[in-house]
Amino acid sequence: MKGIIAALALGLALPALANRGDTAKDTQDAAKDKVDDAKDKLGTDSGTDKANRHMKKTGRSINRSARHTRNKVKKGVNDATK
Repeated sequence: MKGIIAALALGLALPALANRGDTAKDTQDAAKDKVDDAKDKLGTDSGTDKANRHMKKTGRSINRSARHTRNKVKKGVNDATK
C-alpha cells in the first residue's frame, strides 16, 4: 500500500520538477544567446568561429521551442484527461 502511494505521489510531482528543469535550461540558453550577441557586436572572431557559434545558437533555439511545444502538449493532455 505504501508503495502505491509513493508511486502516485512521485507521478504527480514529476511534471512540476520537469518544468523547473526546462526553465533552468531556458535561462542558460538565454544567457548563452546574450554572450553570442555580444560577440557578434564586437566582430572580433573569425568566420569559422562565428559560423560555429551561430549553428549552436540555432540548435539552442530549436531545442527551446521543442521543450515549449512538449510542455504545451503535456498540459493539453493533462487538461483533457481531467
